[in-house]
Amino acid sequence: MSTKENQKRSLMRSTVGGVMTDEVGAVTGDLEIATRLRDAGLLDVFVRYAGGEEWYTVTGSPVSLDGRSFSTDPHERVVEHLTTPGPVVDGNEEPVSLEEFSLA
Repeated sequence: MSTKENQKRSLMRSTVGGVMTDEVGAVTGDLEIATRLRDAGLLDVFVRYAGGEEWYTVTGSPVSLDGRSFSTDPHERVVEHLTTPGPVVDGNEEPVSLEEFSLA
């Protein structure tokens, strides 16, 4: 992921289940989330281990902004969603993704 003007970053600690990525599956621990607004009204979402070099695409990215304006920063809403525990299946917390996430 290259540095862009329309990019925001936040440090976070994942929940037990972690954040699901397209490239390597779930990542857990201290993470950095980056969002990048595209001209097409899409928000790309990436994650990496805090202090790491390699960025991974969060599963379900990009997120559509549908041409709407928001009272809450879309980046902050994505971070809040990714720090919310995933569903528990057979006693284990599942990783969170953006597959069914909506900014609406």
